[in-house]
Amino acid sequence: MATRYDGSRAGKVRQACDDESCRRPYLSRMDDLQIPEELPDAEGVRHEHPDVTGGWLRPTVFGAMDGLVSNFALIMGVTGGTTDPEPVVIAGLAGLAAGAFSMAAGEYTSVASQRELAEEQVAAERREIRDNGRAEEAELAAMFVDKGVDEDVARVVAQQIHRDPETAVAVHAQEEMGIDVDELASPWTAAFSSFLAFAVGALIPLLPLMLGVTSSWPTIGLSLVALFACGAVVTRITSRSWWFGGVRQLVLGGAAAGLTYLIGEAIGSRIG
Repeated sequence: MATRYDGSRAGKVRQACDDESCRRPYLSRMDDLQIPEELPDAEGVRHEHPDVTGGWLRPTVFGAMDGLVSNFALIMGVTGGTTDPEPVVIAGLAGLAAGAFSMAAGEYTSVASQRELAEEQVAAERREIRDNGRAEEAELAAMFVDKGVDEDVARVVAQQIHRDPETAVAVHAQEEMGIDVDELASPWTAAFSSFLAFAVGALIPLLPLMLGVTSSWPTIGLSLVALFACGAVVTRITSRSWWFGGVRQLVLGGAAAGLTYLIGEAIGSRIG
């Protein structure tokens, strides 16, 4: 998600000195400060920044890629050990189900633990602000000073923020711990997304087999195309070119499948 200047923030800045308690001599110049509701469309003024965390795209693409690579490699490993397509399909379906449930369980546990820790820290901060508000206000002002804000201005801003306890909690959580209290991830959403993404990726190498195709070449071709596509999509959150990302993922996924095929072939020849 891109971020851009929000004109509504200008109103909040104006409200920062609405009463006499924050009218200080050093802030008298603010009376003459004109804050525009919106920035002009001049080059270099209005611009957007990409979400460097990848947002929803990152876990979705990597979940699908994980399912694709792992099941493609599993299918090729079993294919190397047998000429019968039935056990290959069974292994592929089992790999899809096991991997999807494993991903969902792991993601749920990880996100739930993260959320519980964040909520615990926010609750502790809320108690501190309730029981020791003046010290917390001074701490917030000190943080602003560390960021280069004038000390007197920092104190005024901290005072205004602490007028609303919940706003103070949100600001302290963000400044001290990097927690956005309005954007805590849902473990159920994360689990479902991981399950679905992995299942879709794992289904790709299975499709030709489920349609009755006995040759392994359609599976290989479809999987390699999907690997290239996933690698190309990932470059939307990086500075690499799409073809570099596609080729890189194609080589890595193809190598994994090729290696497991050789292992399956070696084991199959010994057992057979």
